[in-house]
Amino acid sequence: QVQLVESGGGSVQAGGSLRLSCQASGYTYRRYCMGWFRQAQGKEREAVAAIDSDVSTSYADSVKGRFTISENNAKNTLYLQMNSLKSEDTAIYYCAAQSRDWSREFWRWEAVYKYWGQGTPVTVSS
Repeated sequence: QVQLVESGGGSVQAGGSLRLSCQASGYTYRRYCMGWFRQAQGKEREAVAAIDSDVSTSYADSVKGRFTISENNAKNTLYLQMNSLKSEDTAIYYCAAQSRDWSREFWRWEAVYKYWGQGTPVTVSS
């Protein structure tokens, strides 16, 4: 059974940093694309970043230059380093994993991610 467990969320002031972690189990780690999504209150869930099996990365325009997606294969863990946080980054952040190869152009599509974590909340106060 595949499980994705996020951690590292919390409250921080604007301009601060947080690092989210996603521990994967029961999954052939990093054979396929993994990503981070977020959902702010009253808004639809949106893609934040993704990393492909060839370690290429993709980012939403709103987080480029501030967020970095990375991984530790030995620990089966995906990370999201978030710097220069803004109040608009406040959301619940979800880790997600694909179960087959999809074209990189689909990285923003929720439907191509089969496995999801329970989410970890991030609150940025101004």
